Amino acid sequence: MPLTMMTAGEENTIKKVGGKEEIRKFLESLGFVPGSAVTVVSKTNGNVIVNIKESRVAINQEMANKIMV
Repeated sequence: MPLTMMTAGEENTIKKVGGKEEIRKFLESLGFVPGSAVTVVSKTNGNVIVNIKESRVAINQEMANKIMV
């Protein structure tokens, strides 16, 4: 399921990162790599704030839809 389907407080493991090469590279630089644990902190208007690798990152809904957990 895409990251946008998770609820606040839920933890899951990233299975796959999709999208164009440049988007995948950008998300990987933020720590969104397969096998990483990700926790949703909050969701606002489709935008998602997550904890990943000891960091808090905000991404828009379009990018969050490309991350499968």
